[in-house]
Amino acid sequence: MLIIPAVDIRSGKVVRLSGGDFGKETVYSDDPVEIAKKWEEEGAKFLHLVDLDGAREGEPCNFETVSLIIRNISIPVEVGGGIRNRETVKKYTEIGVKQVVLGTTACNSPEFLTELLSEFGEKIAVSIDSCNGRAAIHGWRNLTSRSSAELVKEMQRIGMQNIIWTDIKRDGLMSGINIKTVKEILKLTIYPITIAGGVSSSEDILKLKELEGIRAIIIGKALYTGAIRLREAMEIASDTNVRTKV
Repeated sequence: MLIIPAVDIRSGKVVRLSGGDFGKETVYSDDPVEIAKKWEEEGAKFLHLVDLDGAREGEPCNFETVSLIIRNISIPVEVGGGIRNRETVKKYTEIGVKQVVLGTTACNSPEFLTELLSEFGEKIAVSIDSCNGRAAIHGWRNLTSRSSAELVKEMQRIGMQNIIWTDIKRDGLMSGINIKTVKEILKLTIYPITIAGGVSSSEDILKLKELEGIRAIIIGKALYTGAIRLREAMEIASDTNVRTKV
């Protein structure tokens, strides 16, 4: 099981939001490149980058920052936030992004997502952002009528193997994971998924480690506050072999 540090970028700074609320922001660094290098130096094998401005505006706003990060580290990254068309996907893949993460587009246009999958294959990932069981889009500002569970099933029906499921209500609040909800989501999965939102302690990692069907855990605020040390988290997670359910 992989531990993935999150680097959320807003106005060129590394920030964390509380519960997905853009009005509740904590700035942790003015230099996203240095933060990315720090996580690589501490042993990270993969990074999760989010263009928060892009998520709200519907188009990339921190593209150059992402490009700088990629040029200054050697580990792969995935990027999400404001990716709504093929041209943006192509731009990111051309600068070396390992996986391009779509959220709003995946929810609103599964047919278009299928086309992207056909063209870009494993370079496409989907973020399913859940707020009280409902899928949120447009930078978490709008709740859809669709359940996040329904969306998980639909994404896997069309062959999406790279899914990130985020519990928005717990993201950045250091409140611990909702293990009951995670278990319910995992019952729906065909392929292993990535879990995010609320991971705040080693105990949370241990709980997730015991579950079948988790490929990776994305951790944000807990790493920035020191509540979890990256190397310790990786050691805890390293004993788990993810088994694909059939």
